[in-house]
Amino acid sequence: MPYRAEHSNRAPSSDELRARIPGWGADLDAAQRPSWPMETAEPQPTGAHWEFPERQPDDGSRERSIEHETLPPVFGTAQPLRGVSGSIRRLAYRRFGEGKNTRWLLLVLGDRVEAVGAHLRSFATLRPDNPVTQTGVLGELRAHPVRSRVGRGRVDLRHAWLDPLIVAGPWVLGAALVGSLLLRGRRRG
Repeated sequence: MPYRAEHSNRAPSSDELRARIPGWGADLDAAQRPSWPMETAEPQPTGAHWEFPERQPDDGSRERSIEHETLPPVFGTAQPLRGVSGSIRRLAYRRFGEGKNTRWLLLVLGDRVEAVGAHLRSFATLRPDNPVTQTGVLGELRAHPVRSRVGRGRVDLRHAWLDPLIVAGPWVLGAALVGSLLLRGRRRG
């Protein structure tokens, strides 16, 4: 139908649309619906037997989203929040909803603070963290590091120069800090 300046803004009727567009209005009449024989107002019994489980006792220390009124009936208590990282995570749960980036950034920050704390706690044990063996650097050297990367179209070559800085950087900075503190203590003593 060509455009005319005097055309009316009359909406086409259901019959006109059904004649012009195949499948239009398929959901208007229940008999026309493709899923109608399986679609019923009353759901059929499935035979599943389920009752709401008894609630696990809650002492109030478990974090939960502000969107939820209560905790689920059963929840984990194996890793309670503690220390600075726990405070950061509690703040994220208490103040921000699940749809806010701030909440997720605070949770990631809490994880990073916990990782640093775990590294520092490892120095107080008989087997502290060993960045050389735990990062796989020695395995890299034995497995043809250049030949396996160059000429193969690997995308990770773009940021490969950052890997030593990210992995070894914190350890080098920590060693430099400890060294400077020891030197300063030696000069004073």
